[in-house]
Amino acid sequence: MTRTDLRITFEIPDYWTPEQALAVYERLHGLCERILSHYQTQIIDEFREQHMPAKTQDSSSGGSGGSQERIKAR
Repeated sequence: MTRTDLRITFEIPDYWTPEQALAVYERLHGLCERILSHYQTQIIDEFREQHMPAKTQDSSSGGSGGSQERIKAR
């Protein structure tokens, strides 16, 4: 499945008070928790698909163990 890059950049105002910044952070953190609780399995599967190297004939035959080392490092 090919996915279009949907990144959106936001400018963070430099005039927020610490209390305002904390309120925004807490709201975003709560949103992340709700999304994860609903889509956890799908998010993990998608993350693995996008970030884990695909196994090839060379890497699965023992090779240098590079992909296994990358998995352990995470």
